[in-house]
Amino acid sequence: MSEHQPTSRDRRGGQRPALHVVPETDVHPAPKLPSVGDLLGELEGRLSDLRGYFSRRLRGEYDVDDFGFDEDFTENIWLPILRPMFQHWFRVEVRGAHHLPTDEGALIVANHSGTIPIDGLMAQVGVFDTTGRHLRLLAADLVFASPLLGVVARQSGATMANPYDAEHLLADGHLVAVYPEGFKGVGKPFAQRYQLQRFGRGGYVTAALRSGTPIVPCAIVGAEEIYPKIADIKPLARLLGFPYFPVTPFFPWFGLFGAIPLPTKWTIEFGAPIVLDGYEASDADDPAVVFEISDQVRETIQQSLYALLAERDNLFW
Repeated sequence: MSEHQPTSRDRRGGQRPALHVVPETDVHPAPKLPSVGDLLGELEGRLSDLRGYFSRRLRGEYDVDDFGFDEDFTENIWLPILRPMFQHWFRVEVRGAHHLPTDEGALIVANHSGTIPIDGLMAQVGVFDTTGRHLRLLAADLVFASPLLGVVARQSGATMANPYDAEHLLADGHLVAVYPEGFKGVGKPFAQRYQLQRFGRGGYVTAALRSGTPIVPCAIVGAEEIYPKIADIKPLARLLGFPYFPVTPFFPWFGLFGAIPLPTKWTIEFGAPIVLDGYEASDADDPAVVFEISDQVRETIQQSLYALLAERDNLFW
């Protein structure tokens, strides 16, 4: 540690290296609607890609890692399914992608919202399309309880939201995303939009400390309004085993049509990385240190949300 590195006083009264923050930003705006010629060209390219994909599958020429991640499936099936929603429905603008390391691990910590957690899927597309790297999501147990959803989640890179899996992925050099608010964030009422909920026990911080990887705060604006949750039918949620059963101005009144998300305009902003070089792996066992870092990450995301909301003129463009 340099003798000029700033320090901050921890809760035990000692001196601890301050969290290093790197500034700057860049912007990747959402693409405009393609022309008919562009669509036909894109369709021809997709058909060619799919022929190659299915040929490889028949020959068994694809790999699956220890967590079930299938890169070939993700790039040729999963991301192309999500990309039209990313580009033309939510028109996602990605900022600060240069803050993501090009070939090392990093833990992306983001706010969670939307009633249905589409934000993680859009982040997957945004990270891949701006950096060429895959984002490994840490997902709730409920995701893997569904046979079909669980299989797709595994194949597309998601794994259980626990420090053990996160630490191993980070140590192997992956970009990993965690949403510490969990269901408290994604299922909060519309009246509490963009108000961060409690960040749990800080398990994500312990994973970052033990693996020696930076934390990249991420603020997502636009997802809060896709399903404005105005009520919760708790008895029905308990019956179905869900954390909540949302009522919106359109669902369940209009059936499946009410389940179509509103086409809000999104911004995903990756902030300056918080580098933990001044800490030891053993600090992961110190609750005061974990809380200190978690609190700073949470406050950074909240301030980024306020800044993005202040510059937003309209929900839909």
